[in-house]
Amino acid sequence: MNGTTADSVFMNHALALAARAAAAGEVPVGAVLVLDEGIVGEGFNQPIALHDPTAHAEIVALRAAGALLGAYRLPGSTMFVTLEPCPMCIGAMIHARVERLVFAASDPKTGACGGAMSLHRDSTHNHRIAVEGGLEGDRAAAMLREFFRARRGA
Repeated sequence: MNGTTADSVFMNHALALAARAAAAGEVPVGAVLVLDEGIVGEGFNQPIALHDPTAHAEIVALRAAGALLGAYRLPGSTMFVTLEPCPMCIGAMIHARVERLVFAASDPKTGACGGAMSLHRDSTHNHRIAVEGGLEGDRAAAMLREFFRARRGA
């Protein structure tokens, strides 16, 4: 997928956030939540630093957006994330009524949007998220491979 110019800008911002996570020793995943063409929330993985297993990039971005907007529902928003979301994160996006998800690298082990499972398509949910994968996927995957290669070498 090539994505629009705006999509590329937001995904590049998410990749920069992922690099911040890697620099902090966290798995390099970054997320940006956009509403009306502006960033309303952003985050990077911080479960180690925050001692919080739910501090995935997407959750951090959703919390920031909720605090900024004073709302727990975020209709019309788009989440840009460097790795296919896990079940927890896609579940949070469904509950938040995120309209669209754009992710970079697929995750065949725990990805919940086609990698290991497809929770976003579950017919029991009363909200559907439009999902697009692959934008800057090679760059995000390379960042993840390098991070884990360095970890194994340490």
